[in-house]
Amino acid sequence: MDNNKQEVQKVLSRWDVLFLAFGAMIGWGWVVMSGEWILGAGTIGAMIAFVLGGILVIFVGLTYAELASSMPTTGGALIYVFRGVGPKSAFIAAWMLALGYISVVAFEAVALPTVIEYIFPNYKVGYMYTINDYEVYASWVLVGVGASIFVTIINYLGVKSAAFLQMVLTIIIALIGLLLIFGGVFNGEAANSDPLFVGGIGGIMVVAIMTPFMFVGFDVIPQTAEEMNVPAKAIGKILILSVVLAVIWYVAVILAVALGLDKDSMAASTLPTADAMVAIFGSDIWGIVLILGGIAGILTSWNAFIIGGSRILYAMADKKMIPAWFGKLDAKHGTPTNSVLFIGALATVAPLLGRPMLVWLVDAGGLAIVIGYLLAAVAFVQLRKNEPNMVRPFRAGKSSIVGWIAIILSIFFVILYMPGMPAALVWPYEWAIFAGWTILGIILMIAMRENFPKEKLKYIDKE
Repeated sequence: MDNNKQEVQKVLSRWDVLFLAFGAMIGWGWVVMSGEWILGAGTIGAMIAFVLGGILVIFVGLTYAELASSMPTTGGALIYVFRGVGPKSAFIAAWMLALGYISVVAFEAVALPTVIEYIFPNYKVGYMYTINDYEVYASWVLVGVGASIFVTIINYLGVKSAAFLQMVLTIIIALIGLLLIFGGVFNGEAANSDPLFVGGIGGIMVVAIMTPFMFVGFDVIPQTAEEMNVPAKAIGKILILSVVLAVIWYVAVILAVALGLDKDSMAASTLPTADAMVAIFGSDIWGIVLILGGIAGILTSWNAFIIGGSRILYAMADKKMIPAWFGKLDAKHGTPTNSVLFIGALATVAPLLGRPMLVWLVDAGGLAIVIGYLLAAVAFVQLRKNEPNMVRPFRAGKSSIVGWIAIILSIFFVILYMPGMPAALVWPYEWAIFAGWTILGIILMIAMRENFPKEKLKYIDKE
C-alpha cells in the first residue's frame, strides 16, 4: 500500500470504536417508530422481526469484520472491493456509500429542528417560504444550521474529539433507554402487550424489511480502521459486538413500549416511545427526558456518519478517483478537513430545503448503502477464492458461505426498493436523486480517467 506524506493518527481506543458504531445504529428511529413496529407485527412479532433483521445484518457485518481486520485502512468497502474485484467496482461501492452517509447527515440536520417541536410546540417563527407544501421557518432553520456547524467543528478538530462527543451522547441515550426498559418491565402492564402477533408472518416481514436500515452504522467502523489504536483481530469482534448490542437494544425497547402503552393509545400517539415513558412513570416530564435521549441519538448518528462519509471521500481522493482537494489532511489532527467541511456544508444548507426533500434523500441513500454492502460481500467471496492465504486476523467461518448469504440478502434488499415493493423508491423524486448521483459519479469517472487506477489494489498485508 502506498504511503502518503500525510498520515491519519491512531487515536481511537476499543471503547471509542464501540461507542461510534453502537451510537450510530441506535440513533433516533427507536423514539419515532417503535409504535409502528408494534402495531404492524404485534409485540412478539416485532421483537422476532428485529431478531431476524439482526441476523441478516450480522451476515453482512461478518464479511465487513473479516475484511476490516485484514485491511485496517481508511476507506472500508472502497479498499475491499478495490482489492477483491477492481477499481471501477470499488468506485461504485464507495460512491454509493458516500451518498448513503451524506444523506443521513443531511437528514439529521432536519430531524433535530423537527424533534424540538415536541418540546417547544410554538417555537417556529419567521415564515420564509413553502417547499412541497411544507412551510419553512427561520427559527426552525437556525436550529438545524447551528447544530450542523457545531458537529462540523467538532469533527474538524479531530476524530478523538468527535469520538469523545459520541461516547458522552451514547451514554446519555443508554441511561435514558435503560430507564424506559426497566420502567416498562417493572411498572408496565402485561395486558398492554396484546396482541402478541398482528398479521402473522406477513406482519413480521413488513417490520423486518425496515430493520437493516435501523442497523446502518456498523460500517462506519471500517472507515476509521486506520485511526484505531486497536489490534486488527479486535476490529472484527468489536464490529459484531456493536450489531449484537443494537439488536438487544431494539428488542428491549419494543418490549418496554408494548408494556407501557395500550394499543389504542399507541395508535393515537405521534411519539409512542415518549408517551410510554410518561405512562410508565406517571409524569409528562419523563416524556421530555425521553425526547432528550432521542436528540442525543440524532447527534450520535450525525456525528458517526460525518466521520464515515468524510473518510470514504478522503480514501477516494487518495486513490485519485475524485479531485485531490478531498484528500487534504489537517497537519495537526490528521483529519480529512476538506471532506469534513464539504459534508458539513451540505448539512448546513439542508434545513433550507424543508422536510420532504430530505425524506426522499434518505430513501435514495438507503438503496445506495445496500448496493455498497452487496459489492463488499462480492469482494469477500472473491478474496476467499483468489487470495486464500491472505492474512485474516478475524475469520468469518472456514468457508465462503457467510459471504454468499450476505450477497443473497443484499440482492433481496435491493429488490425491495424496486417499484411495487414495500420499500419502493418514490417516483420521480427519489429515483431522480439516485439517478442524479449516479450520473455525477459517471462524469467524475470520465473526468478523472487519466489518473483513475487501472489495476486491482496491491495491499501489503501486515501481520
